[in-house]
Amino acid sequence: MKVSLFITCLADVFYPNVGKSTVELLEKLGCEVDFPEQQTCCGQPAFNTGYHKETREVAKNMIKTYENAEYVVSPSGSCITMLHEYQNLFDNQPEWREKAVKLANKSYELSQFLVDVLKVENVSARLPARATYHNSCHMTRLLGVKDAPAKLLENVEGLEMEPLSNHYDCCGFGGTFSVKMGPISEQMVDEKIKHIEETGAEVLIGADCGCLMNIGGRINRKGKPIKVMHIAEVLNSEVDH
Repeated sequence: MKVSLFITCLADVFYPNVGKSTVELLEKLGCEVDFPEQQTCCGQPAFNTGYHKETREVAKNMIKTYENAEYVVSPSGSCITMLHEYQNLFDNQPEWREKAVKLANKSYELSQFLVDVLKVENVSARLPARATYHNSCHMTRLLGVKDAPAKLLENVEGLEMEPLSNHYDCCGFGGTFSVKMGPISEQMVDEKIKHIEETGAEVLIGADCGCLMNIGGRINRKGKPIKVMHIAEVLNSEVDH
C-alpha cells in the first residue's frame, strides 16, 4: 500500500519528530511512504480569515501535488479537514470540484487511516505512563474522527489512560482565533490545563500539533510537570524485549 505523507506546516517547522514517527509507524505496518516536495500549507489560515480566492490557488496546488497518490495521510485532523473543505471552494468550477472530491476521498488523519483503512488497533507500542487525551475540535466535529485514537491508545502497553473532564471543549487555539482573541484564548487554555491536572496525568496526548503547541506552550509558561506528546510519537514507542 502506497501512502503520500502530508506533513503540515506545524509538524514540518516545529514538530519534526511527529513526522518521523508517522513515517516509521506507517512503514512498520507495511506501507510504502513518499513525500511529495511540492506540498505547501493546506490554506486553512487564509480560508478561516476569509481569503477564499487565495485559498483556491493553494488548493489547486495541493490537488495537483496529490493527484496520483493512492492515499494521503497526515498527523493532523485539522489539516485533513481542510483538504475535505476544498470541494466547497469550487462550486462554480466543476472540473476542480471533481478533483477536490477525489482528494478528499483518499485523505486520512493518521489514527483514522490505521483503524479504518489498515484495520489495525494494536501497533505493539509501549509507554509506561499515566496519560489523558485531548480531543481537537476540527478532527472530532468536522472530520468525524472520534473513536480511532482511543482504540489505538488502549492497546499501548503500560499506558494508563485517564478520562478528561469537558474533553469536548476547545483548547483556545482555533487557528487564527488565538491570534485575534488572545485574552479569551488564554482563559480557554487555562481551563483546559486545569482539567488536565485534575486527571493526575503525567502525559497529555493529542492528534493535532496546533492544539499541542497551544496547550504545551501554556503548560511550559506555567511550569507544570506535564509532558505533551503527539499520538504518532506514542504509537511509535517501542516495546522493550
